[in-house]
Amino acid sequence: MPTRLIRSVSLASLALVGLASSSLAETPLPFAVANARAQMASPEAIAEYRYRLQQYQAARAEFDRDAEAYWTAVAEKRRIRNAKRRAGDPLSADDYVLVQPPAYTGPKRPVDPEPKPQPPGERRSLPVVADFVKAAGDYYQFTPQRPASEVEFKRAYARAARAMGLTREQAVRVYSFETGGNGDYDMQSGLSKSRPGSRAISTAIGYNQLLTTNTLVLLAEQGQHILKVLNDRAATLSGPQRAALERKIAVVKRMVGVARSIPGNWSEHEKLGRTPQGWGVHALVLDIDVGPLLQTHKLLTSVKFARQKGYMEPLTAAELEMMNLTGDGTGFDMVTMPQALREIVPTSNFFQRSGYERNPVAIRHNTVAKLLAITDERMDVNSAKPGARELYAAF
Repeated sequence: MPTRLIRSVSLASLALVGLASSSLAETPLPFAVANARAQMASPEAIAEYRYRLQQYQAARAEFDRDAEAYWTAVAEKRRIRNAKRRAGDPLSADDYVLVQPPAYTGPKRPVDPEPKPQPPGERRSLPVVADFVKAAGDYYQFTPQRPASEVEFKRAYARAARAMGLTREQAVRVYSFETGGNGDYDMQSGLSKSRPGSRAISTAIGYNQLLTTNTLVLLAEQGQHILKVLNDRAATLSGPQRAALERKIAVVKRMVGVARSIPGNWSEHEKLGRTPQGWGVHALVLDIDVGPLLQTHKLLTSVKFARQKGYMEPLTAAELEMMNLTGDGTGFDMVTMPQALREIVPTSNFFQRSGYERNPVAIRHNTVAKLLAITDERMDVNSAKPGARELYAAF
């Protein structure tokens, strides 16, 4: 299976504020409020609303025509770049859209004085760590071996990362960016100990924020290496410790088989990742023996991808993060871009329209150079926090 399957939500860590505010703005009015407001609307208010709605719809239609043309051009340039890269041809500024996306500047959608009452929609809750652990027991008769302390997991991660060729700078700075500099090994995206009542916004867990799909694809692609590391470790043990690790190895082998039973594309693994059977596999991220290997492989696949493409320069942590967040192919496009192009190429060249329009950081820091700079800046700030300093010391 190709390493391009190791993906992540494109710059999701940067866009949380924008996503949260947009979801609040679209919340339908409660039935009683909408019904009362509709009964109070005057004919004049209704006529004014309809006039303003026509103005808004006309402005939006014009904007959408311009935006569709722009994003079609972005997609076509991406197709051309991919073809040239496969052929080994050099890229130039002509292979990118060099103007920023059109921005809507027309009137806002008017508030309907006769809102249609809508029952509240059912909100689908995401599985959390407790669900992953329960599913592991239900489907695989397995309970992940949790560390006695956070620093124990950090030391295990540092050993795995160092053994597989990641540098301390890469590991610590990516951790700082992904977790804010204080994340625990079982930290789930959206959940925070400092914010009671917070809700999970994805299934991403740990230092490099692995989704359920990441875990499944990593096992499918790197399962043999993970099993070898575990078997080598078991050979150094004896008695009950060896027996316990051998039982774990048997479970991991079953899970690798499940991951490999899925056709080799991201979407099919994503479907499995939405089921309790997939959740149970994801519990491996919490295990002191397997979790550090999965977290390390998440970054190492990007390093290997760059080398396989002939890029032998060490990746900076910010460059590695671009590949980690946007996918290896897209991130590699940015990594190999000379500085002169980074200064002028808009970030929109590396997004689909829907993802870009939900991402305030990519919009605000709207060239490759600016996006890498803000990533480095956040790494600098978060690397000074206690969790990052503890991981640094673990190396």
